Amino acid sequence: MSPLNSTSFINATIVRPEFFFISGFAGISHANYYYVFLCFVYAVSLLGNAFVMFVIYTDHRLHSPKYIVVFNLAVSDLCGSTALVPQMIDTLLFKSHLISYGACLTNSFFVFAFITMQSFTLTVLSYDRFVAICLPLRYNEIVTSKSVLVITAIIWMFSGFATLLPVIFISRVSFCKSIVVNSYFCDFGPIHLLACHDDTPRAVMTWTHPVIILWFPVLFITGTYICIARALFKISEASERLKAMKTCTSHLILVGVFYLPICITYAMGSAIQLNAWIVNMSLTTVLPPMLNPIIYSLKTEEFTESIKKLYRRKIIHFVVRNK
Repeated sequence: MSPLNSTSFINATIVRPEFFFISGFAGISHANYYYVFLCFVYAVSLLGNAFVMFVIYTDHRLHSPKYIVVFNLAVSDLCGSTALVPQMIDTLLFKSHLISYGACLTNSFFVFAFITMQSFTLTVLSYDRFVAICLPLRYNEIVTSKSVLVITAIIWMFSGFATLLPVIFISRVSFCKSIVVNSYFCDFGPIHLLACHDDTPRAVMTWTHPVIILWFPVLFITGTYICIARALFKISEASERLKAMKTCTSHLILVGVFYLPICITYAMGSAIQLNAWIVNMSLTTVLPPMLNPIIYSLKTEEFTESIKKLYRRKIIHFVVRNK
């Protein structure tokens, strides 16, 4: 794709392209099958997270602080998948590689805002487990519905603000190198590489954004589980220790599924090949929203009981109607 020419317009001293070209995979045949797979994952994500939200909403026993956070995770998963996958499928499967400048920045904002929400929601869940195991006698005093709603509102606002800043910085720079974004969506990093000159504040923001949305939550979650592990070792009875550990299992699986691939990818940096990076990052962003409802349905006892109760209620209602 040629560098900027007639496709750009000038606003004062800022040169902006009318559109970007999303490259997708480079030199891979039959990539369409992968995009169709992502469509399937997206459909399962929509159904799974809608089901989790429905069960939590209908079962009053799940109207607790912990499940307020789980409901919020399902909302952010559903919205994050919707912000990313349809646009990606339109761009890459249906060959609409060109995306307007404004639409590109808008897409970047929503994708990263919901990824940030997912990250911080997992962090709040680790805080919930920390208080439940390390401070069990004060759990109902510390973790209340009101406090969780306040924390949830704060992370929604913070996620929007933290994502808006890179968008503002990008909108204030000129592009003169190319319009080809080497990614599967309008990613901040590849867009930043197309800028004409080195802007130190913008470069700092590009570096600090992953730290805020990724490394800080990972460190916080690691710290909480170190404290949880110390508390578990102090429990004398093995059965009680195992019971307490089971309450953390689902969250630990969610954390591993979400953070491990993305941390490995960021740690490898430019050493990872473009196609491998696209596969890894796209799976990292679309698989957790699909797996989270499945993990909670299978690994959380209260949620499993709610599903069974809902199923029995539907069966009884069906039998009564057909008498």
